[in-house]
Amino acid sequence: MKIIVAGGDGFCGWPTSLYLSNQGFDVAIVDNLVRREIDEELNSNSLTPIAPIEERIAKWKELTGKEIQLFIGDLNDYDFLSEVFKTFEPEAFVHFAEQRSAPYSMIDREHAVYTQSNNVLGNLNVLYAIKEFNPDCHLIKLGTMGEYGTPNIDIEEGYLEVEHKGRKETFLYPKSPGSFYHLTKVHDTNNIYFAVRSWGIRATDLNQGVVYGVNTKETKMDPVLVNRFDYDGIYGTVMNRFIIQTASGLPMSVYGKGGQTRGFINIEDTVRCIELAAQNPPERGDFKIYNQMTEQFSVLELAEKVNEVAKKYFGLDGKIEHMENPRVEKEEHYFNAVITKLKDLGLEAHLLTDEVIKDIMELAIDNADRVKPNNVMNSPSWR
Repeated sequence: MKIIVAGGDGFCGWPTSLYLSNQGFDVAIVDNLVRREIDEELNSNSLTPIAPIEERIAKWKELTGKEIQLFIGDLNDYDFLSEVFKTFEPEAFVHFAEQRSAPYSMIDREHAVYTQSNNVLGNLNVLYAIKEFNPDCHLIKLGTMGEYGTPNIDIEEGYLEVEHKGRKETFLYPKSPGSFYHLTKVHDTNNIYFAVRSWGIRATDLNQGVVYGVNTKETKMDPVLVNRFDYDGIYGTVMNRFIIQTASGLPMSVYGKGGQTRGFINIEDTVRCIELAAQNPPERGDFKIYNQMTEQFSVLELAEKVNEVAKKYFGLDGKIEHMENPRVEKEEHYFNAVITKLKDLGLEAHLLTDEVIKDIMELAIDNADRVKPNNVMNSPSWR
């Protein structure tokens, strides 16, 4: 299968590109490399040194003999995107190419506008490119569990059947996103759903939980292939922040009460889910929606897990510190998401074990000299 990975230079896109290539897919990466520019803007960095994309791809070919095509450009440039579709003729389009940080979208008006225009309009261009150049192309879109918010009922996979005054109808599951970034994912879902109904294209929406882990089997093959490790308050996940803080002798910063519960998924499962989605496309005019997570924890539970591993394997006496929450969110709530569809397709989950946390912490300790301490807690306020 000829498959495009848009955003293929990023944290999820890069290991996905290598994994699909290794599985025999004909892969092309589309990326405008803006994530590297944002590092410069924020005076931030990946904890792991990241080679230029051309060097990464050349090393992959040297090691495996497999070629990954590269198209450098922006999805908001429709002429560029049109040429990609006409040149590569994709059968599937994996869409990671969006500004993915909630804190980044909340810095100020300019960052909110950039996030909304980049994400929503870029995705709209992809829908039009599929319609114009290859209506059979399967759009595999990365959404987020953050679209749902924290409803006081179970989170179904994409749709909810409602009975009202004796009549029934099925709707997209109601959304309550928590940032201007999360809102873009909701807008994407609505635009895709409209295009599927109107144009008869095929699409899959993967509402992904918080991704943990850094490397996969492929990215471990050579230092040039290593994946990103974001640890700062803008792009770093809560797991990475806790690990960096513990490894650096700093207290783990739990926002508020720490009862905020989220879905989580291992990076190794992320790449497998993309493969499963590609191998099981919907029919034309059908929109599949999966909840792409494997387990759930509260923020406080996650801090306690990191603390236990730090003491057990490294002799580090981590501390948990509750601090004022920069976000506007419930700090104690019900959370239960249905996660059956990907398992039914064959997903065998890699869970958050002590060994997984230990491996990430070892990576953090080995690269501790690259930490920029002022960036660990630089999240903006939502208020």
